[in-house]
Amino acid sequence: MSMFACAQGAFRFGWVMDRHVGEWRHAVDRFWQAEGPDWTEVAQVVAGIATSEEADLRHAATQAQPSIRNAANNPQDHMTGVVARRRLGVIREVLHELTTPKFGRRGPEKVLTEDERYRQMLGLPLEGRLVATEIHQAFRRSAKRMHPDTGGDAHAFLALSAARDALMHAPGKKGG
Repeated sequence: MSMFACAQGAFRFGWVMDRHVGEWRHAVDRFWQAEGPDWTEVAQVVAGIATSEEADLRHAATQAQPSIRNAANNPQDHMTGVVARRRLGVIREVLHELTTPKFGRRGPEKVLTEDERYRQMLGLPLEGRLVATEIHQAFRRSAKRMHPDTGGDAHAFLALSAARDALMHAPGKKGG
């Protein structure tokens, strides 16, 4: 699979915002691996990156342009090349961040309903119907830890009692 095909696939899945990002990543990686890159060519690619729709990438490229232009104008100056390489590294990191697939959780966490919060407090499953005996047993288990006489917090115990009462009188509960 070519780098362009990867970039197209990434674009379809929403990993990147700009259609050129895959091409830029390939070019920047090539420059990065070169011992003495052609800084004039690097400056042209970075100028294109500076027009990106992606704000972080555009910012990194805009910040790198003066250093890379200096390296193109003074290819013999070692320190200018070192500074330009560091700036190119920042662009490279942003490109990799944009094109690397994300794994694990994404987006905001689910907001629990009032009923789900009560169930969570009592250690009950968040879904499904509950029987009164399940609620009562879960309350007794939790109450042993939360009761003020056993070192628990009075406010937490009152909240636990309110959760039990709300679940006992909920419409989705079976009698028991």
